[in-house]
Formats: sequence, structure tokens, C-alpha cells
Amino acid sequence: MLLTLKPDHKKHVLLLIEHTPQVLQDFCKLALDYLQKGQNIKLYNAAAQKLAVEVGVIKNSVEGLVNLLLESCRYKLNSEDFRDSVISLGFSEQQEIILSKLYNAKKEEISDTLANIGFKLPEYHDMEWRFEVQIASRTLLKQVAPLITLDLSIKNPDKDKSIEHVLLQTDPVNLLHITQQLEEALQEGRSQHIRRLSRAIK
Repeated sequence: MLLTLKPDHKKHVLLLIEHTPQVLQDFCKLALDYLQKGQNIKLYNAAAQKLAVEVGVIKNSVEGLVNLLLESCRYKLNSEDFRDSVISLGFSEQQEIILSKLYNAKKEEISDTLANIGFKLPEYHDMEWRFEVQIASRTLLKQVAPLITLDLSIKNPDKDKSIEHVLLQTDPVNLLHITQQLEEALQEGRSQHIRRLSRAIK
């Protein structure tokens, strides 16, 4: 697949095309520094003086390059897709080799970082259950009222993976309905349409 950038990001990336491979190599170093430490205005000022451009141009170019790497990792582009995407943006073969080398060297690290940020849902850990039957009460001497008590153990990723216990109680009819709904959701999740959407989102 070819990567599609937002207009602003694409504009910033395209600022790099006019530079020589050696200058692009320097921008790659600035992008690595940005990923590790954040913006470095002192380095941007030095680069701006060297290239006789405004600091904002350097800043936008670096952020454009960083965004190219982030989006490529987010969509899990392989080496060929990344190369084709870079060439389609207008970079020369020499420039593509430099960018591909940077991407292949950092994609695993960036992908791991992306996986560890953002919204995380609690994870299922374990479940215990108990079946109870009430056979009589003061008002009804003859009755059968079955109940199922569930103790769900859930790992919370935002709290050092601490275990939380959630107690639920339901009757067999409602539990059967919940089971059917979950099975339908699983079947839908395995459908070709959902798989295609999932790949597109990733």
C-alpha cells in the first residue's frame, strides 16, 4: 500500500526533496534527535544559518520527516511499501535509500513506542463462577430462582497491571442471551469486511 499523508504534513515532507542527499542525511539526524529528546531549537538555528533559510522551515521539515516515519510505522509498512511511498512523493532514488535506511533502523523502536501510548482497555485475566438456587422464601414456599455469580479478574494496564475484581450476578436466561450476543460479535469480527477495516485502521 502507498502511504497517504495529510496536506500539511505532505507539504512539510516535500520541503526535503529540493535538498541534496547529504543535507537529507543531516535532516535524518535531526529527526532522530527529535524522536529521542524532542525539539532542539539550537540545532535548528544552526541548520537554518547553514542553509540560509528561516528556522520555521527547518522545524517544519524535521516534523514532516518525523511524521512520515510515525505514519509509516502506524500503518506497518514493509520496506517495499515504504520505498514506493517515498518515490511516489517525489524523492530521488538516492534520497529514498537514505530514508529507507532510517525507517528500517528505527521502525521497530517507533512501533513499540506507538503500541505503549494512547488509550488502553483493561484485559481479561481470570474468572470464577458460582451457581446458586433459591428454592423458597417467606412469601413463596415453592419456587426455583437460579442465579449465577461471576467474579471477573481484570488486569488494569494503567495501574502496573494490578488485578481488579468485578462481581456480576445474573440469571441463566440473561446469561444465555449475553453469550449469544458475544458469539455473534466474534463471528462478525472474523468477517472479511471487519478484517479489511482493521488492516486499514492499523
